[in-house]
Amino acid sequence: MRKHAVLMMILALVLSLLAGCGTKDAGSDNGADAPKQEQKKALKIGATAGPYSDMVGKAIKPIMESKGYTIEVVEFNDYVQPNKALANGSIDANLFQHIIYLKKFASDNGLDLKEVISVPTAPMGLYSNKFKSLDDIKEGSTLTVANDPANLARTLLMLQDIGLVTIKKDADPSKISEKDIDQNPKKLVIKPLEAAQLPRTVDSADLAAVPGNFALAAKMDLTAALKLENMAENYRNVLVVNTKDVETQFAQDLKAAIQSPEFEKTIDEQFKGFSKPEWMTKK
Repeated sequence: MRKHAVLMMILALVLSLLAGCGTKDAGSDNGADAPKQEQKKALKIGATAGPYSDMVGKAIKPIMESKGYTIEVVEFNDYVQPNKALANGSIDANLFQHIIYLKKFASDNGLDLKEVISVPTAPMGLYSNKFKSLDDIKEGSTLTVANDPANLARTLLMLQDIGLVTIKKDADPSKISEKDIDQNPKKLVIKPLEAAQLPRTVDSADLAAVPGNFALAAKMDLTAALKLENMAENYRNVLVVNTKDVETQFAQDLKAAIQSPEFEKTIDEQFKGFSKPEWMTKK
């Protein structure tokens, strides 16, 4: 009898322990004991030093902070680290690149990044200290252009839009060069150089086609250009996040901030000459 009583007590104890475990597990399953995931409110946004770090700091940061966020602007001095920092979680978003560059860089490096929205972007411009208008351009004038394929393609397309050259119809847009010029009625003497050197040539050459970011880095006034490019949408810079974060609240709030009247007002006041994306001009 005593052994039977002891066995009954042990059985009762085991059942009570199992019941306790079952209750705890049930609570875990229904989320009662799980901590609630808080919305991310402290963000690090990367941008290249210059106009785009200024855009984050002056046009985006104040709006986001009014929504309760804390924004840290992280500056980069190259075009490689901002995407790598985003992919490894060191920053939450970046703003410095157009979508063509984003897609190629992400593909080449195996990164899962996604654009959220395009922003006003500094356009390429045709500058001159010798001519006051396009009509003044003389035959045989020297023209400095960027020697890298992406900027050279944009330059030639801009020159064609202006009417200074025509490009061969069978030219490959991804490999276009000065060799693809079909007609050059003013017999412009084209001199390819590294893009970073182009602002210095405005004084020495008759004409210089300067990409917007290099023009701004050299403190040039975009509105002083003889002509600014009619920028294609895929050359406009985009706000980028990790693909897994596209639908997060912070990504949607960043998008809403860029779409706000306050953002556009700051662009109009402090980023004169920037080319606005179609979603902004057609709204």
